[in-house]
Amino acid sequence: MLAMETIQYNLPQNRIPQAWYNIQADLPKPMAPPLHPGTHKPLGPDDLAPLFPISLILQEVSAEREIEIPGEVRQLYAQWRPSPLFRARRLEKALDTPAHIYYKYEGASPAGSHKLNTAVAQAYYNKKDGTKHLSTETGAGQWGSSLAMACSFFGLDCKVYMVRVSYDQKPYRRALMEAFGATVTASPSIETESGRAILNVHPDSNGSLGIAISEAVEVAAKDPNTKYALGSVLNHVLLHQTVIGLEAIEQMALAGDDPDIIIACAGGGSNFAGLAMPYLGRKLKGQSKARVIAVEPAACPSLTKGKFTYDFGDTGHLTPLVKMHTLGSSFMPPGIHAGGLRYHGMAPLVSHVMDLGLAEAATVQQLDAFAAGIQFARSEGIMPAPEANHAIAAAIGQALEAKAEGQQRTILFNLSGHGHFDMQSYIDYQAGKLQNYEYPAEEIAMALAGLPSVE
Repeated sequence: MLAMETIQYNLPQNRIPQAWYNIQADLPKPMAPPLHPGTHKPLGPDDLAPLFPISLILQEVSAEREIEIPGEVRQLYAQWRPSPLFRARRLEKALDTPAHIYYKYEGASPAGSHKLNTAVAQAYYNKKDGTKHLSTETGAGQWGSSLAMACSFFGLDCKVYMVRVSYDQKPYRRALMEAFGATVTASPSIETESGRAILNVHPDSNGSLGIAISEAVEVAAKDPNTKYALGSVLNHVLLHQTVIGLEAIEQMALAGDDPDIIIACAGGGSNFAGLAMPYLGRKLKGQSKARVIAVEPAACPSLTKGKFTYDFGDTGHLTPLVKMHTLGSSFMPPGIHAGGLRYHGMAPLVSHVMDLGLAEAATVQQLDAFAAGIQFARSEGIMPAPEANHAIAAAIGQALEAKAEGQQRTILFNLSGHGHFDMQSYIDYQAGKLQNYEYPAEEIAMALAGLPSVE
């Protein structure tokens, strides 16, 4: 009955990619430049120096197609990379679909998600450039866990501002960060001017990634020995994640298959970019015709309902202005359990790719996402993170559509992390305590009304 079992396609450790892939070298139109928040003039490297080490700044603005992965980073990658690619035959059987379903599983990393791919790289470059402390934000806690772990590898201090609703929902994520030596504070906090300003108006605020970013950026900007690390959104972060797609291309070749549809959940854009950008690079060269779909929660629909324009990356307006799909920096998302997808904006590079028509976006409601996650777990034996459930729901939808049309199609999605620290969300789902949430159009309009005026 091997035909009914999950099939795994592995690569040897010597097939860990030697270089990250930068799609900017192949795009038909360059991205709009980031702007200084005060002057609205294009940023130069010196403007970013208070927040990032020069090595990461150079990656942020690079147009090189390939950027070599340092040997020390590849050595750490070898603890979990190449990550496995699975053919989900049991799920295919449960759906009674002619579709071939594959998933790239990033939950095999020590931190349990794809976030460690960039956390290790960022910690390495910061250590190399003399940084002593890193400050950051985290939503669901996957990024905070990964950076705390990476900082422990390189002997860096780590300060994490964790969105209040996730701080309360996910105590084990917090415990994991602290086990690796990080200091974790619920955001908004009284430790920063940004946090105090929010609490003065909303003392019971659940927080948001935008607020937590403001706090972490403020801490870095005020201390020359501290730099800021971001888990998504920026070009260098998305660059580091391309190991996912580069490996997947080789593994799909081993499977003797090629995806017709590529799917990943999208919050800030890093795990979507990690799988999609290498395939989009092939698409630009005429080597692939795959549809590429970014899936976001209906409660935080930056790609499907946001505006593609310049906006701040944080609520306190301390970050540069970047052109992205945004719901407005004052957008306050509801406390859905997919904390990693509760961000008001989308990565500028992902937004640009969408604007060029190279990819498309879809939304999934919270209850549909959890139903898909439960079905996947019962078929494949992996309990997915709430964020990854959105990609699973979209993949199942495409497989059922193939069944209805009587067509074979090959679907590849990114299972960005496991849900072992998210079981309270599954308890709430099984108890009927979760609800769908469609963000009201009038509230989105109010948040968008506060967009900065950029000529």
